[in-house]
Amino acid sequence: MSHFILMLTQNDETVADAMSAYDSMRDSPIHYVGFKDIGLPVAQLKQLAMRIRADGRKVMLEVVATDRQTELESIRAALDIGVDYLLGGRHVDDALKLLNGSQVQYFPFAGHTVRHPTSLEGTMDEIVEDARRIAALPGVHGLDLLAYRFVGEGDPVELTRRVVEAVGVPVIAAGSIDSVARVQAMNDTGIWGFTVGSAIFQGAFVDRLLAAQVDTIFQIGGVTA
Repeated sequence: MSHFILMLTQNDETVADAMSAYDSMRDSPIHYVGFKDIGLPVAQLKQLAMRIRADGRKVMLEVVATDRQTELESIRAALDIGVDYLLGGRHVDDALKLLNGSQVQYFPFAGHTVRHPTSLEGTMDEIVEDARRIAALPGVHGLDLLAYRFVGEGDPVELTRRVVEAVGVPVIAAGSIDSVARVQAMNDTGIWGFTVGSAIFQGAFVDRLLAAQVDTIFQIGGVTA
């Protein structure tokens, strides 16, 4: 079973109407809700996080910054917002210093991530080795893998399976999971969770009703809240 993580995002940015979008799905069984570090001001993200947490759900923020300074600013913002999980980012040593003493669960990117929207470069062997190295660091609780953003040679499903088998921490598959087939493929790799954002707002699963999109994903075998 893998956890479905609802991302209130499109094209790697938090959607402008994230609060109302979330409210339209509050009756769903979703347990994990996330957003990006860009798209809305920190003050609005803080309000959004408070609403999500008040409903008994966990809040995730995914960092998509492309440089060290911006990434560290996003981590400080995540601490100010009060998220439960911090996903993404590449400057792991710097991030761990900022997160030291907090209760935030840290899932940095595995592999060489570039640009925005973010893609994953390198060979499978390089990504797996990087995943193994990062997962072994104290303070790293899991990994964020951009499986379907992989632009190297090889199958995203095989890459995900290899990463999951190589590390002893939970792995979240993120980015471009936009069909039932891709959800099922990720489930079969043994991942801990997967994110869906843009596909929901684009009506990729059933229709344009956000709640119906979420319900359809939960009906896929192997998916849990």
